[in-house]
Amino acid sequence: MFFAGGSFTYPDLIHSPPRRYRELYRTESQEQARISDYTIAQEPLRGTDNFGWRVTSTIEGRDTVSDITVLTWSDLVKSSMDRGVLWTYLSLIKTAWIYISSAALRDVMKLRKGPVIAALYPVGFLIAQLGFAILCAAVLSSVLWPVHSVLGIVSWGIIWPILALFQKYDGKIFAHYLMQDYAHTARHGGAYDPELSTRLDAFGHNIEQALNDGYDEVLVVGHSSGAHLGVSVLARLERAGVVTRKSPVSFLSLGHVVPMVSFLPAATELRSDLKQLGNSDAVTWVDVTAPGDGCSFALCDPVAVSGQGDGTQNGPLVLSAAFTQTLSDARWRALRWRFFRLHFQYLCAFDQVGFYDHFEITAGPHTLRDRFQGRASSPSRIVTQTTRYGDAQRHLSNPPRVRTKQACGITCVPFAVTSFRHSHNGYTVRGWRNFARPFSVLHDQPT
Repeated sequence: MFFAGGSFTYPDLIHSPPRRYRELYRTESQEQARISDYTIAQEPLRGTDNFGWRVTSTIEGRDTVSDITVLTWSDLVKSSMDRGVLWTYLSLIKTAWIYISSAALRDVMKLRKGPVIAALYPVGFLIAQLGFAILCAAVLSSVLWPVHSVLGIVSWGIIWPILALFQKYDGKIFAHYLMQDYAHTARHGGAYDPELSTRLDAFGHNIEQALNDGYDEVLVVGHSSGAHLGVSVLARLERAGVVTRKSPVSFLSLGHVVPMVSFLPAATELRSDLKQLGNSDAVTWVDVTAPGDGCSFALCDPVAVSGQGDGTQNGPLVLSAAFTQTLSDARWRALRWRFFRLHFQYLCAFDQVGFYDHFEITAGPHTLRDRFQGRASSPSRIVTQTTRYGDAQRHLSNPPRVRTKQACGITCVPFAVTSFRHSHNGYTVRGWRNFARPFSVLHDQPT
């Protein structure tokens, strides 16, 4: 049997152009194919205005063609980074105030402390950079003051160039990027701003086009911060009647950080979307995280912990990638303390692969529903609600305590993927689309 397909990908914002995901997919898929003994190849994708690539594979004796297209929204966050150092530090202050004053930070810490530590990472680095700049200025001033008091005063101006230099080389530590990422999420208290909402509608239009093309499956894959965007896109399509029980739509969320947004007071739309998608019988939703990934809310049911379900809703199926089991001891030791690299492991090869193989799922012959049919959620799944804003309807009559008139900017960009599959002239067409965002290191739990 021959399979063919198309896919859309929403990349992560960590200074990563779309081609980085193309090369990541190319190199890691080759490694996984070598380990798992199947063949996979990649070539440029033509005939589309978006960046993408075509994947051909032979898995279980069945040929598959997947067209992957990258749909980006990183420009919405990067525009904030262009405003300079001062804007970053103003964003830090405002974002901290929003999370603390709304009690969202405290509620998130009750759930998982790891992602909170990851969120504090840029804050710590930015404060350290400011402290270093002040120390340098103080030392220089103490040296020049005896020469002339004016020189001692002017020497404090070195603070700004030092901070600007740190920002210039932020590609090594991502402190400014992550700060703007979180600020972009929190600036409206968790509500989607008009620009992002318009972009989500555009993404939905791409999915609708794929459905109209008659594919057997449309698979949306949301990685990190892309997970909650995937939820909202699919919920909108279902409300509009585009996605129905007869629609071949599936959703795969990887390393999600949903509570960082859904726990904010004005995230009413996202909480409503979570409730709708969690109770949907039109979309197959599988959520994969790993306790070894300290940047994600490992094994936390994004619907239940956000107060939109009790764990008995239709979705998602919560599974653990169990890095300590699916990576060899040598590989785990090499990656254990590389927190951001581990956060992208879902998109990479596993040398002791278990149920989760990113490349078989996105470029293989089985639908997500068929692949995980009959599988139960991990017994370590967390469904306890810790947010005080869980009731979306109650929130409508109780406006948030956070003022959100001005935009600050901060939020990890998503990496999303969507996949399709259909029969045409005797063969099956398959494709996929994928959405992506980044810590105690915990022990993995078997599913």
